[in-house]
Amino acid sequence: MERWQPETNTFHLPFGEMSISLEDVSMLLKIPVTGKVVAVENFARYTDESRSDAIKLVSKLLGVSIEDAEEEVNISKGLTVRKCWLKSRWCPKAGARNTTYPPVECTARAYLLYLLSCTLFADKSGSRVSIALLKLLEDLDDVGKYAWGAAALAYLYRHLGSATRLQVSQIARIPHIT
Repeated sequence: MERWQPETNTFHLPFGEMSISLEDVSMLLKIPVTGKVVAVENFARYTDESRSDAIKLVSKLLGVSIEDAEEEVNISKGLTVRKCWLKSRWCPKAGARNTTYPPVECTARAYLLYLLSCTLFADKSGSRVSIALLKLLEDLDDVGKYAWGAAALAYLYRHLGSATRLQVSQIARIPHIT
């Protein structure tokens, strides 16, 4: 962090400046850097409307009741769900009896949501997932058409830039409502 320069989006090293490019992302991560834009506008700000939309989205795309979705959004205090909630709901313990499994599409979305939050869009808390990512998983046929690499690089640049500010104590923190 001490070497990141937000003005130029480069690391200042003893031998010169160095930056991370889309080509680096493509070569190292083997994920698409071109394609559909990864953006979700209606979950940018916490409002009553966005909270209501988030609850409906969680219920619809993850196959849970509105009550369960509302409870989880209330517990996570923002437009997020907890990773432990995802894991406990879609990864039942081995040997559990009378376990009902949600539809395959819902399970796939839950897994992809968990995976994206642990890899490309990880946050400092390590315990919450932005519901905005779930919106991108609505149509599973489109998931491979997004420019995930470009989004991951933009996310990294944004959080490296904000983490270099004096008043910030951690990188990639998802804000929550208290």
